[in-house]
Amino acid sequence: MTYQEIVEKAKEIYKNADAGKVKEHVAIQFNITGEGAGAFYLEINNGKVDIQPYEYHDRDVLVTTSADVLLQIVSGKLGLEKAYLTGKLHAEGNLGKALLLKKVETK
Repeated sequence: MTYQEIVEKAKEIYKNADAGKVKEHVAIQFNITGEGAGAFYLEINNGKVDIQPYEYHDRDVLVTTSADVLLQIVSGKLGLEKAYLTGKLHAEGNLGKALLLKKVETK
């Protein structure tokens, strides 16, 4: 998968997401390693999810993982905690804000 395909897949998954249960601003930068390497961010604000193919320098948390693991997480096949605890992803920053992704309902 290319970087652009990964970003488009993430956008598609979160296109109609309901983030109304997240009451605070969340900015997560994902650094993709290996095939499709690159960086993009996911922002939750006012109940909406926005994904852009850029670095987010004022982020709450930085997540580094492979494209395969990322797509498993955003599609709900792999939990963030399990991926973190098994070393499939590395995170720096406010890990509590990263866990707010679990409150986002994808359709």
